[in-house]
Amino acid sequence: MKAFETNSWQNIKTYFETIKNNRILSNFDHPEHLKTFTFDFNGIYFDFSKHRWDEKMLNLFAGLADDIQTRQAIEAMFTGQLINKTEQRAVLHTALRQPDDQPIKVKGKNIIPEIRKAEEKIKSFTGKVISGQWKGVNGKAITDVVNIGIGGSDLGPKMVVKALSDYRNHLNIHFLSNIDPFELDRLLHKINLETTLFVIVSKSFSTQETLTNARKVQEIYIEQFGKNVIAKHFVTVSTQIDKAQDFGIAPENIFPMWDWVGGRYSLWSPAGIAIPLAIGYGNYQKLKAGAYAMDKHFRIEAFHQNLPAIAAFLTILYNNLYGFETEAYIPYADKLQYLPDFLQQLIMESNGKSTTLSNEPVAWQTGNIVWGNIGTNAQHSFFQLLHQGTKIVPVNFIAEINNKNTRFKENHKMLLANMIAQSEALMIGDANDIPYKHFEGNRPSTTILLDEITPESLGSLLAYYEHKTFTEAWLWQINAFDQFGVELGKRLANRILEDFNSMTYSHDKSTKALITRLREYKKSE
Repeated sequence: MKAFETNSWQNIKTYFETIKNNRILSNFDHPEHLKTFTFDFNGIYFDFSKHRWDEKMLNLFAGLADDIQTRQAIEAMFTGQLINKTEQRAVLHTALRQPDDQPIKVKGKNIIPEIRKAEEKIKSFTGKVISGQWKGVNGKAITDVVNIGIGGSDLGPKMVVKALSDYRNHLNIHFLSNIDPFELDRLLHKINLETTLFVIVSKSFSTQETLTNARKVQEIYIEQFGKNVIAKHFVTVSTQIDKAQDFGIAPENIFPMWDWVGGRYSLWSPAGIAIPLAIGYGNYQKLKAGAYAMDKHFRIEAFHQNLPAIAAFLTILYNNLYGFETEAYIPYADKLQYLPDFLQQLIMESNGKSTTLSNEPVAWQTGNIVWGNIGTNAQHSFFQLLHQGTKIVPVNFIAEINNKNTRFKENHKMLLANMIAQSEALMIGDANDIPYKHFEGNRPSTTILLDEITPESLGSLLAYYEHKTFTEAWLWQINAFDQFGVELGKRLANRILEDFNSMTYSHDKSTKALITRLREYKKSE
């Protein structure tokens, strides 16, 4: 049943007309408003009180979720049903976080034993590297690890490694994703090849950017040390064992990937192996434990108290009723620098769809635009638009209360004061008589406060965003787990690469002129 064709949705629309012009501040006249819209969960405080809705609207959305069988959709995901219909795949990143051995079957096969086998392999491997048992060429211990991957094979692990910098060990972790040769040049100036381990993350072992970078590094190793050292300095996460072995990687150093884990959820899988290398296997398990806590909450909690569902309802409210098409994510914590980038992929690649689950064109807006930067930097760039621009952007503030590893406590207090002030200013505005100093206010925001950024709290936060994204997709009746939109550009890039040498394919006039200009420039070099 389509959400926007239900009586529940009509009730939401009708009630929306009665409250759409209300001031957020007026909601606090109700003595229970703050209590209704704030939650404590696993060391995280969620504040949904500064929004353009009230308890009745929340309950109407919860009723809508019930009416379109959202609970059944959640169970279908957790139990391994093939909910990714276009690719006939299960969606089971949640199984990677399950602490017990309760069977989960995909096409009749219990996947838990292979998950446990992969976990033991990761534990053993990361332990050897961290302890110095793993030796590179000339018998030297590893000091640097380079993760070569792109998309979900880069964004998630990179974000987590930075976020959990307080838990880092002695290894230097680097990420190489961009095919721009400048990135590779800069990396090679930072590392000692004798003590560096490269992790190639590519399910197909043919991802253009990843394999181009990997082969360039491979050539350098062979030139300097000979072909036999490849096995000492390269491991991979891939399904293509033959291709990996042809590259020179030892069979025991090939880690599995599964088609029931999408790329943007792969940090929980062996594709996120840079994480336990950076923070140790024990902390990696705590990250998963935090995510599992949110999994349980999402799976069983009533929708009017279900954190990911509440966040999803807000997206639908603003996107499909108010017409606010973007969401800003502003972490007031440098450790969360890469969180907006990670969320861009998670949300926009998942929900940037224009076809329904029944393969029909959608008749409503889907897929909010996600963007952001760290505070307080953001205050001195785009916050002017947030406060006085004609576009209204719901803002998500994220911060850590207790940054216990810093000596500069006053700086941290000032950081948090700025964040709270911004959320208040967005809501209350400034009724100044001088027009250009007038702030309308009434601009919504969510505030999320982590007691500390720990593996457990970060795991819960990331799972919260994952399930928020899934719930949005279900309400929009789209498939959150395929990404065919990125494939066309890849195919055309391969054609254009060939055309740099000899024009073979037909193109529009603009594209042909661009190719010709590049060909002529290269000839003149």
